Amino acid sequence: MSDPARDTIAAIATGPAAGGVGIVRLSGPRARLIAQSICHRELDARHAHHVRFRDVDDVVLDDGIALYFRAPASYTGEDVVELQAHGSPAVLQALVATCVALGARRARPGEFSERAFLEGRLDLAQAEAVADLIAAADLMAARAARRALDGDFSRRVDALGDALVALRVHVEAAIDFADEPIDTLGGEALRQGMATLATNLGELLQAAERGRRLRDGLHAVLVGPPNAGKSSLLNVLAGSERAIVTEIAGTTRDLLQETIRVDGLELTLVDTAGLHEGGDAIEREGMRRAGGELARADLALVVLDARDPEGGRRAVAEAIQGVPQVLWIHNKCDLLPVAPAPAAGDATGVLHVSARTGVGIDGLHERLRALAGARVGEGDAGGAFTARARHVEALGQALAELDDARRHLADEALELSAEALRQAHDRLGEITGRMHPDTLLGHIFSSFCIGK
Repeated sequence: MSDPARDTIAAIATGPAAGGVGIVRLSGPRARLIAQSICHRELDARHAHHVRFRDVDDVVLDDGIALYFRAPASYTGEDVVELQAHGSPAVLQALVATCVALGARRARPGEFSERAFLEGRLDLAQAEAVADLIAAADLMAARAARRALDGDFSRRVDALGDALVALRVHVEAAIDFADEPIDTLGGEALRQGMATLATNLGELLQAAERGRRLRDGLHAVLVGPPNAGKSSLLNVLAGSERAIVTEIAGTTRDLLQETIRVDGLELTLVDTAGLHEGGDAIEREGMRRAGGELARADLALVVLDARDPEGGRRAVAEAIQGVPQVLWIHNKCDLLPVAPAPAAGDATGVLHVSARTGVGIDGLHERLRALAGARVGEGDAGGAFTARARHVEALGQALAELDDARRHLADEALELSAEALRQAHDRLGEITGRMHPDTLLGHIFSSFCIGK
């Protein structure tokens, strides 16, 4: 796929702040010639050369290391040169300007990884994992991104794709004998194959959803009636006085968002106005915004006053419909005549806590980790990989198409079953880039940093 006429691109590949070392990366057919003009010497492949970097006027910019990687054995699959200088932003910008003056152009965001994808060095999911690895906020997320970059996710997607191809071949062959009963054409094997594939696809969908939450964090909304202690609970989980807390019901009237980490799990907490009937215009607007947050929430933390939980349940029942996960929390349990066991929760899964005394907060942390699918400990986290919302959506669509194919097969509508299998295969291809509209590629790589 290499194109000798393709532009040679240049960019700073390290962070914007000053540091001990900074790297300027070149990729393309003229990368070596441009770098040799800057270094004033021949560059051998995979050798570290200590050189002085000079601009087009022969002025010394810095001294450092030049590394040349000959195509296709490079990150992008093209000729690549890395110029490692001292990490002065001014020096690095001058190096890029010199590269441009010698015939390169400044790289677009993500263009190096885009070229790696186009040259077959990475598939699309792996390329996205590069950005995820750079952005990882903790070691667990970094290791999960590393596994995605190593191809763990892609191999599972490809295995499902191969199974889909085999089923498509079987169904297409059966179409040529449409007058025969499906059972005489291996119908039972087809049904079993589709059922097994549906199970495997569902398992990968669940794993990808965990990977998405590991990458993006969990969007959780604190919801409940006024004066149930939502803001107090937000302050306890955040570890600081983020929300105003008073004895006056309805203190919180607008949304308050805080991002916290619970043992490596990133959690976006949104405190909302208390839900109740009536209220003034400001309260009603606050409740409307609370409904908007719940519409896109991964988790609703329903906070009720432990002294009157049933009244609060009625107030929030309609608002939380459609939220994928709901955790019921009875706050102010320290005010009950007999305190329940707070950590384990009761038979209905309710957690009893006290934001004032801290009772039950450890149990709440444990439940949040479990709901998010986060793994605790080295051994348990060993198989996680990062994924994105588009991956989860594509897997969900593939599973829906497979369900359609199974239904059509049961009706012996083989043409419709074959078409549904093709659609499912296309959805899987979108994940790794086996099937990719140009607009999808542009959207994905434009979110990368310059130099990657």
